[in-house]
Amino acid sequence: MTGPARTGVLFYAKNMDGLSAFYEAVLGAKVLHSDKEHRVLQSPDIQLIIHAVPEPYRDAIEIKVPPVPREEQAIKPFFTVQSLKDAETAVEQYGGKVLGPVWPGPGMRVRNVCDPEGNILHLREGAASAIDASS
Repeated sequence: MTGPARTGVLFYAKNMDGLSAFYEAVLGAKVLHSDKEHRVLQSPDIQLIIHAVPEPYRDAIEIKVPPVPREEQAIKPFFTVQSLKDAETAVEQYGGKVLGPVWPGPGMRVRNVCDPEGNILHLREGAASAIDASS
């Protein structure tokens, strides 16, 4: 894909490099562009922008290890992965946290995780084949 994406997600990050490495590993995303304040990642399904938290605000943000899920967040993006098991391994290897059980869905299995900065995500396995089957 060339040029700006039509759809994507932007995450502000205290540790831009660490958060980028997490999404590269979990989603198989590739870096399209990188500079001091941004990292643009592309997966087969979505474009992500990892944006460094501006300096005046950076010190006010505390990131704990292991991460504390941001339960109060108003949005939870979901991403399709080839294998929940492989994604869970990458989540933990790159500083995230696996949350709760795996739930069955219509033609898919889903699980919540959080990234190294506590953003909660919903991972889906098999969603693409379920969508194809319902067409």
